[in-house]
Amino acid sequence: MDATTRGCTMAASVTSRALALLSAFDDRHRQLTLTELASRAGLPVPTAHRLVGELVRWRALERLPGSGRYVIGRRIWDLGLLAPVQTGLRQVASPFLQDVYAATLATVHLAVRDGLEVLYVDRLSGHASVPVVSEIGSRLPLHSTGVGKVLLAYAPAEVQRQVLAGPPRITPYTITQPGRLAAQLERVRREGYAQTVEEMSLGGCSVAVPVRREADVVASIGLVVPSLERDRPRLVTALRVAAEGITRSLR
Repeated sequence: MDATTRGCTMAASVTSRALALLSAFDDRHRQLTLTELASRAGLPVPTAHRLVGELVRWRALERLPGSGRYVIGRRIWDLGLLAPVQTGLRQVASPFLQDVYAATLATVHLAVRDGLEVLYVDRLSGHASVPVVSEIGSRLPLHSTGVGKVLLAYAPAEVQRQVLAGPPRITPYTITQPGRLAAQLERVRREGYAQTVEEMSLGGCSVAVPVRREADVVASIGLVVPSLERDRPRLVTALRVAAEGITRSLR
């Protein structure tokens, strides 16, 4: 192995370790100590300490004063804003999400599928006191959210198979039976919208519709409200108008 090859191998190793440290963070682990970072990344503490120091200097990580815990830094957020899903879809959808918010005063979501999860690209917080667990950049299960059900209904067959094989129960009302969930997805494709009733959080209901680019469903927009009993048709109409506007703009 020549010097160049050894250098490339070492660089790849350092890169993979740094990425492992960044990947240690998730929705349930937003603040981590050095020991926790090392453990979750599978690295010795001295190695983690050295790499974390470099990531802090690069502003990929930040160290909280007082607690000494680490959080994701602003540099990662700045880079994330350059991703096409942010600069393209989010920018195009923004005025239409504002229209939906103005018409409903409810929490509005824009989401895309990321593997077996739904990734929230944008969110406008509503006026009503409704438990909402999503945040911009967070990931939630496809099967228990309105936007997730839409994206799952139009996902490849292999994705649907994996999700239906063992969807976890989030609340007592989460639909986890594969047959019932498959029937729901068929209904989404037939009626053009999805809904949930307290499947992700107690006291929260959601309704969502697909956003298309040509023949493909590339995103979903949805609302979270206390109840769907009376306003569902109005909410679905508002979402459909916005989705059609986004689709036209994406062309």
